[in-house]
Amino acid sequence: MRRSMNTVASAWAPDYRPRAIVFGMTPNAAPTTAETAVEPEKQPLERDEAPAERRMESAEAEPLSGAADREVSGAGSAEKGAARVFKTLSGEPIKELYTQQDLPEGIGGPNDPIGYPGEYPFTRGVYPSMYRGRLWTMRQFAGFGTSEETNARFRYLLEHGQTGLSTAFDMPSLMGHDSDHPRSLGEVGREGVAVDTVEDMQTLFSGIDLGEVSVSMTINAPAAIMLAFYVIAAERSEGGPVPPDQLSGTIQADILKEYIAQKEWCFPIDPAMRLCGDMIEWCAKHMPRWHPISISGYHIREAGATAQQELAFTLKDGLTYVEQAVQRGLDVDSFAPRLSFFFNAQIDFFEEIAKYRAARRIWAKEMRCTFGAKNPRSWLMRFHTQTAGVSLTAQQPLNNIVRTAIEALAGVLGGTQSLHTNSYDEALALPTEDAVRVALRTQQIIAHETGVTNTVDPLGGSYHVEALTDVMEERCYEYFRKIDELGGMVEAVKRSYPQREIADAAFELQREIDSRERIVVGVNAFTEGDTSETPILKIDPALERKQLDRLQSARAHRDAVAVERTLAQLREAAAKDGVNLMDPLLDCARSGASEGEIVEALQSVFGDFKETPVF
Repeated sequence: MRRSMNTVASAWAPDYRPRAIVFGMTPNAAPTTAETAVEPEKQPLERDEAPAERRMESAEAEPLSGAADREVSGAGSAEKGAARVFKTLSGEPIKELYTQQDLPEGIGGPNDPIGYPGEYPFTRGVYPSMYRGRLWTMRQFAGFGTSEETNARFRYLLEHGQTGLSTAFDMPSLMGHDSDHPRSLGEVGREGVAVDTVEDMQTLFSGIDLGEVSVSMTINAPAAIMLAFYVIAAERSEGGPVPPDQLSGTIQADILKEYIAQKEWCFPIDPAMRLCGDMIEWCAKHMPRWHPISISGYHIREAGATAQQELAFTLKDGLTYVEQAVQRGLDVDSFAPRLSFFFNAQIDFFEEIAKYRAARRIWAKEMRCTFGAKNPRSWLMRFHTQTAGVSLTAQQPLNNIVRTAIEALAGVLGGTQSLHTNSYDEALALPTEDAVRVALRTQQIIAHETGVTNTVDPLGGSYHVEALTDVMEERCYEYFRKIDELGGMVEAVKRSYPQREIADAAFELQREIDSRERIVVGVNAFTEGDTSETPILKIDPALERKQLDRLQSARAHRDAVAVERTLAQLREAAAKDGVNLMDPLLDCARSGASEGEIVEALQSVFGDFKETPVF
């Protein structure tokens, strides 16, 4: 707790609704701001005022002096500009000035809430030397067309200095459909790579040493199937077999956030949670270098959540997976060190940094105190960060380079372990190679030119950042209490609680943008000059036909009897409680069964999922 509880509201008002950024920031009204704002009159600082008694800035802030009336650029008339409101994207009021009185209690004591980098509670970072010892992994997301095209993009990225691979799958693969499924028509290879069989996975990583390169795969509902494909592809690697215990990387596999936000599922919640637990258990025994789940706030944020909601729902998802694994009889220290997280980096610079700091502190406390983890590595929260796709605008897309750079810097100053920077053209299409290169260079400039890596946690002790971190932690625990009252996260998701919270936040933020209470440059203000056309990557429709041919060829050359046998064994195992399904899935992959065939075999036992609409 902070020394001065009057620095923020101690509890939510009954009508409190968090804010969030949302997809498609398209205004409903004509823009009315000027290209240049009048400099506000500066008020002298009252030096005789005690710092502890300085007032909190009202959420309904006064208009800036001299800036109430603005000339409307390009409109030829004058209108009254929107009053500035000093609050975070989560709706948290921001004070005019932060002082020593806003720092947490206990600094320098035995329960120091800030402490040192690499020491509990890891507020300042998970490693003592952080980027002085090793930079974050620069991991650009890539995937389109067939596995051949994406393999060429992977090689391009590695040649240009990328240090890890991150795989984007197309929509049919994410939904568990083969490329020839009726629902796949027109979607094959459009927004990621099409992977139907283990042969596609082998082609995807052809010529890449899987024992040396860390690989991330962003897939959830059919994640166990894709992991099985990857393990078998490594067994059949051109350079010689790479056993599971030598593979390093991450598979997302965070199924709870699919029901909360991203809406890509194959099975009902309970059997989906079983598959997730099977992966964690199997990887703990066979893949010690692999992160079997990346607990993801990114998609929760992209769906419209605030930073506070992203933090709370993501951590509660993670704690739920830990609880499930412990209930299976696993020692928490046998798997917790390999859990990883995936956060969004939005445009509210200081709030994002506070979010990452609070996340580390909360996770460390919960793992040590609630679950009794004894291995200090179990207390560490290691996370990947991606800049906010939802902050990218189709209008004036070159502005997105600036947004991405600021968001990436927040991730770095927040202590991320790996980072993806979005390309400026991704509001329009999959990125071109030129746009990807600029995105990667953005990380390299931050790493090698800015000097922010020279010292560990340069913002540690900042009055403003530490106060925001405290507020973030408080709001997170408020959400924890509400979710626990509902019976836990699985039950809360079934009752659509987080879904409703996110929907409310998304609606409120869009209202602010439409009313110009919140300015988005190039969208509802400063819109001049948006006339040039941005070159975009266009996926050749012929690639869909190419993938269908690959799938048909794979089916024609496999042992159909072996495929049917392994699918039958999978169905039999799925019908039994307590049987880990990873080994039957590996057998299906070896036999040549396709993703869609495996999903359908499991659906014959588990059933499908139908969402209750949230209004």
